[in-house]
Amino acid sequence: MDFIQRVIHALTELHPTHPMFVHFPIALTGAAFLFILLAYWRNSASLEQTAFANIVLAALGTLAAGITGYLDNIKNYVGEAPNASTKIILAILLFILTTGISIVRFRNPDLFQKSNRYLYMASYGVCFGIALVLAFLGGVILYGF
Repeated sequence: MDFIQRVIHALTELHPTHPMFVHFPIALTGAAFLFILLAYWRNSASLEQTAFANIVLAALGTLAAGITGYLDNIKNYVGEAPNASTKIILAILLFILTTGISIVRFRNPDLFQKSNRYLYMASYGVCFGIALVLAFLGGVILYGF
C-alpha cells in the first residue's frame, strides 16, 4: 500500500503532469496525417475513417495537454516558462483546428469523397505541423536553445 501511495504522490505532486500528456496530440496528429495520406493513395474509406478517429482523439489529447501545460507553467515556472504565450496560442489553435475538423467530418461522413480532398488532407498536415512546433518549443523549455 505504501508503494501505491508513493507512486500516486510522485505522479500528482512531484512529477509535472504535462509531459505525460503531450505525446498524445503529437502522435495522434501524426498518425491522422499518415492515415489520410494513405487513404488518398489507396482511395480507402476505412483509412480515412481511421484518420478521422485519430484527429478526434488528438482534439481530446490537445485539451488534456493544454490544461496540464498551463497548470505546470504556473506551478513550476510561476507563469514564466520560455515561449509560454506562443505555446498557449498554438495549443489553442491546434485544439480549434482538430475540433473543427472533427465536427465538420462528423457532420459530413462523405467529406473525403465529395469535397476538396486536398484541403481536407492539408488540414491534417497543418495540425501535425503545429503539434511538431509545440513539441520543439517544449524541448526549448526543458533543454534550452
